[in-house]
Amino acid sequence: MSAAPDLKWGCTVLTLLFLTLLYFLPAIIGRDKRDAAGIFLLNLFLGWTVIGWVIALIWACAAEPYPRVHMVPMPVAGRFCCQCGSLTYPGAHFCTSCGRTV
Repeated sequence: MSAAPDLKWGCTVLTLLFLTLLYFLPAIIGRDKRDAAGIFLLNLFLGWTVIGWVIALIWACAAEPYPRVHMVPMPVAGRFCCQCGSLTYPGAHFCTSCGRTV
């Protein structure tokens, strides 16, 4: 008989978790967008009104994402040629582009 209150407690916790995720759905959708802070604040303070939640959801779906930044690895070692400015291999004595001594 003690299993019934535990089951009721578990269902209550799961329901509250689901409702919390549903409430913050616009903030979750807009987390990688340019206006993520504004979407979150609108959702937090005005999400309890249906209109505020719908506006936050539309804003999260329509917002522009951050532009992708591609990181280019830089060589760790090597020398630059003083004449042409190109990077030579580590330990090289001559520039691979112009042939001048490094």
